Amino acid sequence: MADGGGERPEVSRSRLYDYLENADPDDKVGQAPRDSVEAPSPGPLTGAVISPTSVAPSPGSTDDVARARREFAALLGEFRRTAVLVPLDEDEAPLAGDYGGIRWIYAFSDESALARFAMARGEGSREWEYRRVLGARLLDAGVRATGVPTGVALDVGSDGDGVLFPPVTGIVPDAAAVDTETADGEESQ
Repeated sequence: MADGGGERPEVSRSRLYDYLENADPDDKVGQAPRDSVEAPSPGPLTGAVISPTSVAPSPGSTDDVARARREFAALLGEFRRTAVLVPLDEDEAPLAGDYGGIRWIYAFSDESALARFAMARGEGSREWEYRRVLGARLLDAGVRATGVPTGVALDVGSDGDGVLFPPVTGIVPDAAAVDTETADGEESQ
């Protein structure tokens, strides 16, 4: 009953709340639901996530830079082989945001990461449509389809566990990379 004597209209609750409530707060990746009957599927992105400090080393020895490059290459390879969740906007296009002159397509390793993103945006009560997309397809076809410099932001809003795949050579196709040179020797922008 509402304070005014009438009944309060029932507000529908998003299923994302269920993922968020079942997430183990001690699980940094958000992979282990507490009261889950099924064990989480052991996917390549469900294990240890490379910390941002190991991907972007401070100026130091060339060994540190080489190690960070190897670690990032391994993470990129795992991302390319893994199906991720890509939320859709009202036009059923991949949800993206623009920052620093780059469009970032949002992708999530699991429903818990998507739920944290939705809650951080203050949109946890609505239903979120998403598609499962192979990381390689997202980087190779999705990025090129936008027509503007585009990268992929994995697990945005996940307390430091997110990873950015920028539109540069070696991550996206050369035709979509912002750091490639054109035929006349000028850098593409």
